[in-house]
Amino acid sequence: MAATSSAVTESSDRELVITRIFDAPRSLVFKTWIKPEHLARWWGPRGFDLVSCDLDARTGGSYRFHMRGPDGSDHWPQGIFREVAEPERLIMTWSWADAQGRPKNLETILTVTFEDLNGQTKLTLHHRGFESVTARDEHHNGWSSSLDCLSEYLLDAARS
Repeated sequence: MAATSSAVTESSDRELVITRIFDAPRSLVFKTWIKPEHLARWWGPRGFDLVSCDLDARTGGSYRFHMRGPDGSDHWPQGIFREVAEPERLIMTWSWADAQGRPKNLETILTVTFEDLNGQTKLTLHHRGFESVTARDEHHNGWSSSLDCLSEYLLDAARS
């Protein structure tokens, strides 16, 4: 089992769609999104650390992550799971917050689907509702780097 990093990106002014194929079973790829022990190993753009991960991965549950960038800056994404359909789909709200949990921007919607391709997994990330093209582009860079980290994590897991 290895991870591939082929990507297709589509976007409109306020939404972003990224597709990746991972050479890993769908059940594992799904779990990397909902289990803290997996998230700690790949979450965030390259160079970021996941300092803490509060996660209740069920429909109606919440999440709040504390990420630290390579420059020492702190970032807190948070939201509510609108749907957790294992191993097919996650739908959640997404917003950036300050250290006290107060939202800093508009809430967006993140949908991640996991499709079985004969033992491989097609992951489609659809993030919508950005307040600007700049915000969309910043998320494109962050998500692309994060998915690269996920690909590397899955490759390492396959070697173990």
